[in-house]
Amino acid sequence: MIRYFLLFLLLLNTANAFAQSATINFDKDWRFHLGGAMAAEDTSFDDGGWRKIELPHDWSIEDIPGTQSPFSNTAVSQVAGGFTQNGAAWYRKKFTVPAAAAGQRIVIQFDGVYMNADVWVNGKHLGNHPYGYTSFYYDISKYVKPGLVNVIAIEVKSQGPNSRWYAGAGIYRHVWLKIFSPVHISQWGQFISTPAVSASAATVNASTQLMNESSTGADLRVVTKLLNNVGIEVGMIESSLQLPAGKKQTILQHYNIQNPALWSCDKPRLYTAVTTIWQDGKPINEEKSLFGIRKISFDTANGFQLNGETVKLKGGCIHHDNGPLGAKAYDRAEERKIELLKASGYNAIRCAHNPPSVALLDACDRLGMMVIDESFDMWNYGKTSFDYHLYFKDWWQRDMESMLLRDRNHPSIILWSIGNELQERGSPEGAATAKTLAAFVKNMDTSRPVISAVNGLRPDKDPFFAALDVAGYNYSVVTYGGTSTYETDHKRVSSRIMLGTESYPLEAFGSWMEVADHAYVTGDFVWTAFDYIGEASIGWLGYPQKAGFFPWSLAFCGDIDICGWKRPQSYYRDVLWKPNQLSLFVKSPEPSFKENPLLAAYSRWNWHDVLPEWNWNGYENKPMEVNVYSSCEKAELFLNGKSLGIKSTNRSTKFMEAWSVPYAAGELKAVGYNGDEHVPVRTASLHTAGKQVKIGLIADRVRIKAGNQDLSYITVLLNDVKGNTNPKAENTVRFTVSGDAVIAGTGNGNPMSLESFQLPQRKAWKGKCLLIIKAGDKAGRIQVTATSPGLATAHIELVAE
Repeated sequence: MIRYFLLFLLLLNTANAFAQSATINFDKDWRFHLGGAMAAEDTSFDDGGWRKIELPHDWSIEDIPGTQSPFSNTAVSQVAGGFTQNGAAWYRKKFTVPAAAAGQRIVIQFDGVYMNADVWVNGKHLGNHPYGYTSFYYDISKYVKPGLVNVIAIEVKSQGPNSRWYAGAGIYRHVWLKIFSPVHISQWGQFISTPAVSASAATVNASTQLMNESSTGADLRVVTKLLNNVGIEVGMIESSLQLPAGKKQTILQHYNIQNPALWSCDKPRLYTAVTTIWQDGKPINEEKSLFGIRKISFDTANGFQLNGETVKLKGGCIHHDNGPLGAKAYDRAEERKIELLKASGYNAIRCAHNPPSVALLDACDRLGMMVIDESFDMWNYGKTSFDYHLYFKDWWQRDMESMLLRDRNHPSIILWSIGNELQERGSPEGAATAKTLAAFVKNMDTSRPVISAVNGLRPDKDPFFAALDVAGYNYSVVTYGGTSTYETDHKRVSSRIMLGTESYPLEAFGSWMEVADHAYVTGDFVWTAFDYIGEASIGWLGYPQKAGFFPWSLAFCGDIDICGWKRPQSYYRDVLWKPNQLSLFVKSPEPSFKENPLLAAYSRWNWHDVLPEWNWNGYENKPMEVNVYSSCEKAELFLNGKSLGIKSTNRSTKFMEAWSVPYAAGELKAVGYNGDEHVPVRTASLHTAGKQVKIGLIADRVRIKAGNQDLSYITVLLNDVKGNTNPKAENTVRFTVSGDAVIAGTGNGNPMSLESFQLPQRKAWKGKCLLIIKAGDKAGRIQVTATSPGLATAHIELVAE
């Protein structure tokens, strides 16, 4: 609290007070109580016995009290929420702003609270925000007492079944405290657009809404400077206006940039617009907005074009959770997610089925990942008893406005989605609602098309699709070599632009060939790119989700698992999207998981039960099915140096081939060729590992930032004497950390594990597990030690800077 006071004082006493709005991260020094608390909104309430926490926070990922697991067969969330807890909880925080802040505007901003958040400041109820995914804010200027101790209290109610997937619970994104002049730029009031773009020139439009919340009129000068990606000023626009007391006014400024550095997936170059308000010769308010100069278009002849070039959308759907961290939206967790997807060939994500964190969109801007920003999973008709359908009628405009205003400057966003698989999609009511929501979007932003993801693809959806710019197809019936829903609908409605907004992993080949062959099919988004908690076992047991799914907690359908490790279907997607790719897998001789006779047929979201393993003790000389995924023209398989034959791997074979191989320990190797069979272009191999004797530690980053937010992800491997990871090893590994850092989470990707994500230990699965370290406030060295009985101890050093 003292640190915040000193920072505010510094800002308030500088010569250019509030030339740049004072925005303070408000994540530290909170108190938390799980359950009800009578009169906890009162300033006099004693919260001394409450737990000290820092944000972002998610109580659903924490161990259920009295257990060492976040999962329970009796949890209200059941299979949809991964058997995790919800309920009600309270947050409280004491804070001080300096006396010099009197007369200024003070705003508290929440990036995301799941869900039904009631907020009080000094006992005054500010309001209730039902939706768990949109950002919201309150002007608390009238209720804060500068120079004195103030109290903010939030009650969060995540009760009953309220989501079809793991939603988390609590203040799971950042909170900010802002102080600025009574004459200022409105919240999310700056909109940067680029209506005309070419390689030689671009028009930049800056629309800025100003507010005068003072008691007198103001003569203002508004200066917007445009900086390129290395901070060099490339343009300046200046405007003057008179703004009466109590009024708002939007000013429009235009500038032409010569030879602009365009934003693209390969070169995601960003500009910065810095708008400063001057009054009486002094700067009184400033806003900085990152933006990109790029041109997008969709049509049936050229598909999707970015800067005039056709780009096929290699997409994946993602939920908002971060695996072992639950819903906690640490900036680094969001960034890493995008880094991993980018490395696996994705150029687009769909935020299913809600607006994401700002940190994720910022990462997409920086790294060159295109985004479908989606608003809702339901409108007037619910999918669970206590979901957003209870609030849609009264809140949809406010929540869509929050999404659009907050996110519209992100160049990564190429489509606004008004919803997913709406219950009313086939009715006149649904078509009318779609038209209303689409018009609302267009009234705020005409620079991006509107889409909605639709399932049950029959002609009765035509009126719904007519309200959209792009038709989102969920699970188009792909029968490659015959007739697909895409082809049928194109013949029927030739003007329709189509996008596969969800597809099954097992239909990856057919889905992508439809994209490759037809300009009017602009891309394909698999369900899902990243695995997630909840919808437990749809990637193995499927639907309907009846009794008997416990202890499954993960969907187990993602290309990448919750720890960030590629699964077999991700390697297959590599060969569909990239040249000269090759990977090697073995079909498990026994099912990896037992089938449950109480449940329905096998999943439609599954992948083949194959593993990157050549450790099959007990199957000596028995035939094993070996699968090779290859975008090379041919592939040759070797066992212990002996060739088992060459096979073609091309479109006619769906870029895969299989060999029957009698098991023998050693090395299994695949070699890919193009043309000349004596010149390998790619190899992949599996080795039989011996008994695990040591632990290997590999950090994604050994240098991280101090400041209580940054993360290092450490892969923990159980290796034999030669350094090969034993895929059968399941030892429990324990961790200790010295230095200013804590364990933020652990995981192993096992969809049936009931272990704690919070304890300093984890049982390995498939020979490995994951440790996530979070830096503390102080810079310095961080020592991490991993131990397991019978294995050599491992150490790794991190540095917080």
